[in-house]
Amino acid sequence: MGVHDHQPMDPARGLVTDDSALMVFRAIEVVRSLGIDEGDTTKPRDMPLQALQCFLYVCSHDKCHKSRMEQDMGLSNASGSRNTDYLCAQNRYKVAGLNLITKEVDPLNRRRSILRLTPLGIRVKNDLMNELNGLHNHSV
Repeated sequence: MGVHDHQPMDPARGLVTDDSALMVFRAIEVVRSLGIDEGDTTKPRDMPLQALQCFLYVCSHDKCHKSRMEQDMGLSNASGSRNTDYLCAQNRYKVAGLNLITKEVDPLNRRRSILRLTPLGIRVKNDLMNELNGLHNHSV
């Protein structure tokens, strides 16, 4: 038995016990506070998990059809529209959105929308990937 086997851990110390889980936690923190409260645009709100999933889908399938994202994620058309509107520059109520993606009409089939990352979306994607790859320095 090691010396530390008999000593209880003090939870108040905030000791990191899993570095991989900490990297995921920090990656989520990158986007968590990007949300905007629709009732008060000066008050941040956490990004809904489903909107984060849609953003990550577009990150991994840039220039994809919205209908394909909905199919792959098991979303209704309404849910796909609501979440992608939240990620665009302006939501369906004409309130400022996150400006992480654009939704464009497909010139080959005008009934379809193409989802693309904006420059801000690319930067947030890169920040997420850097967090997950442990490339950010968090020392104070």
